[in-house]
Amino acid sequence: MRSRFAPSPTGFLHIGGARTGLFSWLQAKAAGGQFVLRIEDTDTERNSAAATEAIIEAMNWLGLDCDEGPFYQSQRLELYKKHVDQLLAEDKAYYCECSKERLDAMREAQMQAKEKPRYDGRCRDLGLSGEAKDGVKPVVRFRNSQQGDVSWKDQVRDEVVISNSELDDLIIWRSDDTPTYNFCVVVDDSDMKITHVLRGEDHINNTPRQINLYEALAKEVPVFAHVPMILGSDGAKLSKRHGALNVMEYKQAGFLPEALVNYLVRLGWSHGDQEIFEMADLIQHFNADNINRAPSAFNPEKLAWLNQHWMKQYSLDKLLQTCKETYPDNALWNMADAELQSGMSLFRERTDTLVAMLEEMAFLVPDSALQMDDPAAELIASEQSNSLLVQLIQGLEAVDDWNAADLDALCKQTAVDAGVKLGALGPAIRIAITGKKQAPSLGDLLMVTGKDLAMRRLRAAVV
Repeated sequence: MRSRFAPSPTGFLHIGGARTGLFSWLQAKAAGGQFVLRIEDTDTERNSAAATEAIIEAMNWLGLDCDEGPFYQSQRLELYKKHVDQLLAEDKAYYCECSKERLDAMREAQMQAKEKPRYDGRCRDLGLSGEAKDGVKPVVRFRNSQQGDVSWKDQVRDEVVISNSELDDLIIWRSDDTPTYNFCVVVDDSDMKITHVLRGEDHINNTPRQINLYEALAKEVPVFAHVPMILGSDGAKLSKRHGALNVMEYKQAGFLPEALVNYLVRLGWSHGDQEIFEMADLIQHFNADNINRAPSAFNPEKLAWLNQHWMKQYSLDKLLQTCKETYPDNALWNMADAELQSGMSLFRERTDTLVAMLEEMAFLVPDSALQMDDPAAELIASEQSNSLLVQLIQGLEAVDDWNAADLDALCKQTAVDAGVKLGALGPAIRIAITGKKQAPSLGDLLMVTGKDLAMRRLRAAVV
């Protein structure tokens, strides 16, 4: 088993591409095989070095290490030229000198006649030499069979049959001495001994052309699996308006790689009713035969739920180090690790991304300015809040053992002594310390804040 992932660096790695890469990686690992990463960078006008780096970075972040590669098509041009020459020598390809203007006019006429646009074979039997004409070199076209069918047993879609009459003689070598996508893919996959090609269903139309090329080159045809698209919740093609980001944007937004992998694998694949998967589980159970044929819908809420689960699975030390590496400039890092881990232990239970957790913890920075909305500022300034906070401060000053249980009990007793419900005191404490009405239980909040900072905040809130 040798599988591959072959993205084009014309943009960053998006969710659909990441899922394809994950499925391909799992297909190889589940069979004890090898996974190859290939960067298909022959489109020099659209390629981006930044996109190439981002794709590799994203694959590494997701834990999808390659056994071979990354290979770059731009470094393999001699190999492609060798195979073009082979097809020309065997009369399985031919030179075509048709101009762009002629081809455009031909296709326009075909479309107006409601025919499928395709090359009409004008140069197929002219025996052109390949010499440049008016300074323009001819292209090379593959001599596709005009009879019979092309068929393959797809791991996802089962038997697929395409008539050769639906295919035209595709260009395999451009006039600027560069190869085309379909040709490079066949040469690369055969040269790299790829046994299984798993890719998006948008490549189905390419597959019969590629199978004919494999056979013309006397190469073994791999097993194909074409996975369905990922759609938005409205059934439309997935985009940023559905909440979808490129992979590294998910990292910056506070998602963990385990959560994203866990979510992506469930977009179109299942193992019973199991929802939570570690990578070892996936390697044990993954089989491309179990990929659904129907498109999957992207659900940001489900991803957030999984991310919170994985945040809780991290040790506090690993969670802290991950946050520091991802957000190196956060002011929280001036605090002691023990204090930070105490805060993370509390706030990861209330948030579903690293970003949200750190935002909730921002009040712990000793010199941070609290941001209050108008209702919160009005509540904390009320006569009742002031009176309750003064009584609480007096009680807290006498506390030597600063622990959550005792602090919670003291808050409740302060309310009892004042003849009010805890609901009258709690919001005042939370606003004074965090700037927000919603916060963890009072004992836990005071505990993670620490006596020194808590007392300073409470005293500052008293008018």
